[in-house]
Amino acid sequence: MALVTLLAFMPSLLLSAYSGVLADRYDRRLLMVLGDSFSALGIVFILICMFRGEAQLWQICVGVTISSVFSSLLEPAYKATVTDLLTEEQYTKASGFVQLAGSAKFLISPVIAGFLLTVADIKMLLIIDICTFFVTVLTTFAVRRGLPSKTYEQTKSFIHEFKEGWYAISKNRGVLVLVIITSVLTFFLGFIETLSIPMLLAFTDSSVIGTIETIVASGMLVSSVILGFLPIKKNYVKILSIALFCEGIFMAAFGFREHIMLICVSGFFFFAMMPFANTTLDFLVRTNIDHSVQGRAWSLIGVISQLGFVAAYSLSGILADFVFTPLLVDGGVLADSVGEIIGIGSGRGTGFLIIIAGLLLCVTSVILYNLNSVKKLEKRGDPCIIE
Repeated sequence: MALVTLLAFMPSLLLSAYSGVLADRYDRRLLMVLGDSFSALGIVFILICMFRGEAQLWQICVGVTISSVFSSLLEPAYKATVTDLLTEEQYTKASGFVQLAGSAKFLISPVIAGFLLTVADIKMLLIIDICTFFVTVLTTFAVRRGLPSKTYEQTKSFIHEFKEGWYAISKNRGVLVLVIITSVLTFFLGFIETLSIPMLLAFTDSSVIGTIETIVASGMLVSSVILGFLPIKKNYVKILSIALFCEGIFMAAFGFREHIMLICVSGFFFFAMMPFANTTLDFLVRTNIDHSVQGRAWSLIGVISQLGFVAAYSLSGILADFVFTPLLVDGGVLADSVGEIIGIGSGRGTGFLIIIAGLLLCVTSVILYNLNSVKKLEKRGDPCIIE
């Protein structure tokens, strides 16, 4: 499972910089169509293997890798297309609806998949998944119609254009600082993403966890709806900092006790803060980078921010299993001190690690609010233009 997850994640991450250059060279909507269409080939390959018999692990890995490689075309082109289609006043409203769609998959998809698996098999789910690609492609073509086609004359090398994307980020100190802090934030968030399930499994079962996941994910759905109809229009840095601070508090509360109600409430509000943070961060970056380099800029921002998750994924399991868990078992070093507050047991070390990550997220949000270079982004001076 870990190998499949890695192959689904890494190719897209490693190729995103190249995809960003393509997004600025060619028609972004066409790239989205090609990326979505060809990424379906990986699913088709797995489905064919299943029809011919039991799909082997290596076949699943090949299919997942194919999908990930072509999916790398999507994100930079998609991010840059939002800027092409909308006015500055519509950015935060659009971000709310985009996150609404993203949160819906965590609520609707598991329910539908669970029902389908009771009446069909995994092959039917893969066929349905393949059919969804047609919907995406047709929608993208509909958006593309009426927009001017992008013509490009290649006069610069890939390396040169890649450097231009980095220059667009690094020239504006506020944007660069915000991107670096984003990587720090994803590092802390990676801990709760990785460790929440192991912490819950220490005192409850998978059926209860499924219910908890639905409840907490609905927090993101609710706040995304609010942002869709009541978009943010000012005080972006302040709202970003408050949202991140609250995320840290609710993250710490999530790991505080083995109490289902506390976990559900804190998890709900933790996810409810995410759209506010994501929307304001997206706006501050988008309005300070020129349209012509947004494909390259967003691809690099994606790589840098995802490094935080990569680091968290690498460290969280080791820290939880070999450092924090032994501290809070019966007879552990912290059992008679910290253990008196948060409890002791096999999952309490993991909970303590989540608490620490949440508190560090709070500290980071305070630092962010006091950075003048980030506050200046609200003034939206002339974005970096590459000539």
